[in-house]
Amino acid sequence: MKLNPIMVRYIVSDVDAAVDFYTRHLGFEVDAQSGPHFALLARENLQLVLSPTQGPGGGSQPMPDGRKPEPGGWNRMIVKTADLEADRGRLQKAGVKVRNDVVAGPGGRQVLLEDPSGNLVELFEPADG
Repeated sequence: MKLNPIMVRYIVSDVDAAVDFYTRHLGFEVDAQSGPHFALLARENLQLVLSPTQGPGGGSQPMPDGRKPEPGGWNRMIVKTADLEADRGRLQKAGVKVRNDVVAGPGGRQVLLEDPSGNLVELFEPADG
């Protein structure tokens, strides 16, 4: 298993459900999986590490102050798209939860998706130019 120098880790409630979500809807491939305790997914040059909230792996361990890893929040990865409206419609028809309406800014347009654990993925269409 080859690891990139920089990866993103998401804490998920269910590794298998997360693997299904990212491979089915967002084009990731499974590089490695250790049952319900860990998965390493890849898309182009991004590796996504999926860790459950409990288990033997380091990403699942509580902090010294007792806080436990949990999914959700506002941090997110960005997945670029050439057709935001088409992809949004396809994902909504497939049952993917979309958190907001399309937001436009000077750099482009975006919408926030939730994986099965509530982690965000920003679907982003850059502005022409």
